[in-house]
Amino acid sequence: MRQIVLDTETTGLEPRDGHRIIEIGCVELIDRRPSGHNFHEYLNPDRDIDAEAEAVHGISNPFLASKPRFAEIAERLLDYLRDAELIIHNAAFDAGFLDHELTLWRGADAPRIADLCTVTDSLLLARRLHPGQRNSLDALCKRYGIDNTERTLHGALLDAEILADVYLAMTGGQVTLLLGGERGDLNSGGEQASLRGRLDPNRPRLPIVRATAEECAAHQARLAAIQAASGACVWLREE
Repeated sequence: MRQIVLDTETTGLEPRDGHRIIEIGCVELIDRRPSGHNFHEYLNPDRDIDAEAEAVHGISNPFLASKPRFAEIAERLLDYLRDAELIIHNAAFDAGFLDHELTLWRGADAPRIADLCTVTDSLLLARRLHPGQRNSLDALCKRYGIDNTERTLHGALLDAEILADVYLAMTGGQVTLLLGGERGDLNSGGEQASLRGRLDPNRPRLPIVRATAEECAAHQARLAAIQAASGACVWLREE
C-alpha cells in the first residue's frame, strides 16, 4: 500500500483570484511506514505573495525568485503521485490549487488530482473521530502527543511530516520512526533513500516455552471450576 501525505503553501487563499502554489511537500508511506522517499520543491509563482499568507509561512518573493516554475517540476510530481492514496488535511484546498496549477500548465485537457490518485481528507476523518472538537493540525498534535515544537511557521514538508505522524496515530498508531533524524528527499532529481531495514536471517530462533504437565492439569481444573460455577465455560466449548 503506497500513501503520500501532501501539503502545500500558497500565495493566498483562492486560485480563482490568481493565487499560486509556492511550496509542495510530500512524505511517502509504504505499508504505513515512512520510506524516506519524499518530494519537496519551492516554486516561483510569478506573482506577489499576500502579506497575510507570508505571515503564516514566512516565504518571500525574493527567496522564490530563483526557484523553478510549476511547469518545470509538473511531470516529476505527477510521476511521484500517480496511483497513490493522497492524505491531505483539508483536501479541497490543496487539491483545488493542484488542479489549478495543472490547468495553467496543460489547459483544458489537464488531468485532475482525483483522476490520478485516491484522496483521503484527514480533516474529515478527524471530525468523524472527534466531533465537536478542534481538529487543526496543531490541535491533533496535542491530542495525540506528537511533537510539533519546530512548527513556528507553516512549511509544506514539515507539515506533511507532522501530518503523517498524526494520520498514523489516528488510524491505528505510528508503526515506525525515522532513525537518526535522516530523511531522503526527492528534490531536484534526487535519488530515493530508503530507511526500511530487514531482520538478519541468521538471527537466533526465538525459544518456544510450552506448558508443563502440571500447568496443563491446573488449567483444566480451573476450566472445570468455571464450568461448575456458571454452567457455560467458553474455553471448554471451543475445545
